[in-house]
Amino acid sequence: MSSKTPARDSRQLGPVLRLIVEFGPLLVFFLVNARVNIFAATGAYMVAALLALAVTWGMIRRIPVMPLVTGIFVLIFGGLTLFLQDELFIKMKPTIVNTLFGAILLGGLAFGRSLLKPVLGEALALREPGWTKLTVRWACFFFVLAMANELIWRNFSTQFWVNFKVFGVMPLTMLFAMAQLPLINRYLENGEAPDRGTE
Repeated sequence: MSSKTPARDSRQLGPVLRLIVEFGPLLVFFLVNARVNIFAATGAYMVAALLALAVTWGMIRRIPVMPLVTGIFVLIFGGLTLFLQDELFIKMKPTIVNTLFGAILLGGLAFGRSLLKPVLGEALALREPGWTKLTVRWACFFFVLAMANELIWRNFSTQFWVNFKVFGVMPLTMLFAMAQLPLINRYLENGEAPDRGTE
């Protein structure tokens, strides 16, 4: 008689806690930068990012890929920023991370796999064409975020860049995610087949 308990890694963070874990380090970054400077903010950001990863692990016994990769890059580029006392590195971090995410998603499609599916598959049940189109859209969005970061940090003040990073990227991401709902509804596995030529 084998009584299997549900896998621990199937647990999810609640929406409120997930928002705190994802947005909290950025808010810390913004507040410390406003009160001290970019270097103190970078150090605080690194500590907050580590704490967010620890909380995630403590709650669900796993760390999703995207927060893990982001956290690693925060530590690498934050460490370079503090060690070299050059804010260029922390400013370039979003460009590199978003470009990497976009390239990985498109690279997966080139090999016939949607790498978005393992990330969102627990929450969404889409037919394969839906996964492909959603993956392309998210890849393009990551590239747009990378270009926007380059444009802003190169042409505006550090404070403006911090404001955009904290209060611009998150709302844009939420709006983009909501804009994908028609596509998601169209390709739900238990939904009707999509009309040809509508996508």
